[in-house]
Amino acid sequence: MTAVANSTFTAAQFNQYVRDNLNETAPALATAAGSYFAADGINSIAERRAVTALELGTGTTTSTTYTDLTGVGANIGPTVTVNTGPAALVIVRCSAENSGGGSARMAYNISGATSLAAADNRGVGFFGVAGGNVNASDVSLWTALNPGSNTFTAKYRVSSGTGTFLSRRIIVMPF
Repeated sequence: MTAVANSTFTAAQFNQYVRDNLNETAPALATAAGSYFAADGINSIAERRAVTALELGTGTTTSTTYTDLTGVGANIGPTVTVNTGPAALVIVRCSAENSGGGSARMAYNISGATSLAAADNRGVGFFGVAGGNVNASDVSLWTALNPGSNTFTAKYRVSSGTGTFLSRRIIVMPF
């Protein structure tokens, strides 16, 4: 609609050209507190929410390839499943030590719409921490995800010895 001086602006025109446009803004489309919006195409947005999981149980591994932990309260993960666009910011955090002074690593794999194995370049690594517990975090921005439901699961490995992991967290902010 093009407004013309001294013309009548009807309620129907207001509803169509003003109200309906306002109903397409991010605040009008938000369904939950804490949500944010990301472009998911040309002139299109999708509501997103950050997701986090925490595992406080202590787990161990002697595996030199990425795997789940064993031990009382170890539990798999932590794991989060979230709808993503083509990108997500992933944060992992844990406390770890290695009985033999070798490395202890926490990374994550992705399954679902995207399939990606855990790797050293997506996580934290602790080196020479025999008898000492170290805390660390890693932040990764992935921009090659397949849009859809993606599951991010923490995995663990050591270079040698026994790795002990506790207070493990993963946070995913999808875009």
